[in-house]
Amino acid sequence: MNRINRGAFHHIDLNVSDLEASRRVYGPVLEFLGYRPVRDEEGCEWDLVDEGHGSSLGLRLCDPALKDHVHRRYAPGLHHLSWRAESREDVDRLHALLLEHDIKVLDPPAHYPQYSGDYYAVFFEDPDGMKLEFVHAPGWI
Repeated sequence: MNRINRGAFHHIDLNVSDLEASRRVYGPVLEFLGYRPVRDEEGCEWDLVDEGHGSSLGLRLCDPALKDHVHRRYAPGLHHLSWRAESREDVDRLHALLLEHDIKVLDPPAHYPQYSGDYYAVFFEDPDGMKLEFVHAPGWI
C-alpha cells in the first residue's frame, strides 16, 4: 500500500528565460539526486519516486514578453529552493558535479551552525539567478 505523505510538495514548475541553459543546470543536478526525465516537450520535467512517494520539478519557457525580467531573491516570490542530502559527502559530490558542469556556485560546501547544529550545504544558482541549495541537516525537519 502506498502511503500518501500528506502536505508534502507534489510538484514545482519554474518559468525560465532560456530552456536549454536551464536544462544544462537542472538536468545534471536532478539526475544526480535520483530524478528521472519524464517529459521534454514545450518544457521539460523530472520525477522522483521513492516508496510510493513522489515529486516533480518542471521547467517552462516564460512568456516572451517577460524574458528580460530578472529574478530578485528578496522581492515577493520564491527566495530559494533546497534539496536534502544523505550526508556531507553527498553535498561534496554534488559540489564536484557543479564544478564539472560549470554551474555557478554561490557558496561552496560549508558548515552553517547558525541554521541548525549540523547544517552542511552548498549554494548554487541557475541561469536566471534562482538560488538553489543542497543540504545535509540531520535532526532538522
